[in-house]
Amino acid sequence: MPFENRKDAGRRLARQLSHLRAANAVVLGLPRGGVPVAFEIAQALHAPLDVIVVRKLGVPFHPELGMGAIGEGNVRIINDEVLWKTGVSAKELAEVEQRERVELDRRAQLFRVDRPRLDVAGRTVIVVDDGIATGSTAHVACRVAREQGAAHVVLATPVAPPHALERLEEVTDEQVCLETPGWFMAIGQWYRDFTQTSDAEVVELLRQANQATTGSAEPTTNPPRPDDHVQHPSST
Repeated sequence: MPFENRKDAGRRLARQLSHLRAANAVVLGLPRGGVPVAFEIAQALHAPLDVIVVRKLGVPFHPELGMGAIGEGNVRIINDEVLWKTGVSAKELAEVEQRERVELDRRAQLFRVDRPRLDVAGRTVIVVDDGIATGSTAHVACRVAREQGAAHVVLATPVAPPHALERLEEVTDEQVCLETPGWFMAIGQWYRDFTQTSDAEVVELLRQANQATTGSAEPTTNPPRPDDHVQHPSST
């Protein structure tokens, strides 16, 4: 068990990312589990922290099959091959996109409260998750960061199987991964404590990070209501 918890994983990753301290980097954590890891990296690099919120566009009759993805800033990525093979119409695509856009905006507002999204144009962006299994979510996040104008995309994660990292090479300029096991069952097996990260924890970490980088105190916001919690794995 190489990592005690996400904080430990983040601190270990930060040591491997120290060469980016002078790169004017932005650290983007994938909610929810990637944010505690990203927080430690941002603190060590004295870099601003934000979330990168993405939503998969699932085929209407087969939601697990992605026909594209969306991100903030009106970023839209469409897989034309999947559209062609499944016969999804333009109207069906628009309906799915509209529904997912509402959910994306809701989550972004939930996590950031009243802060705007950090502008990553022309900057080094470090996309962070607490682990990668298939890499599909990380793939979308890195593409979204690029579409938002990132000049250099770095993927940082504590653990991922080699085949997943290979697939992510096309959307990253650099990868930092501490453990690359050939035999991989689940991300949680690489942590002693893999307790689910709550929405309230994400909100608080972003608040603390913003206070550290701006030097201004923010009022503590009320944590999200239980019915606002989004139940989904931290990565895929």
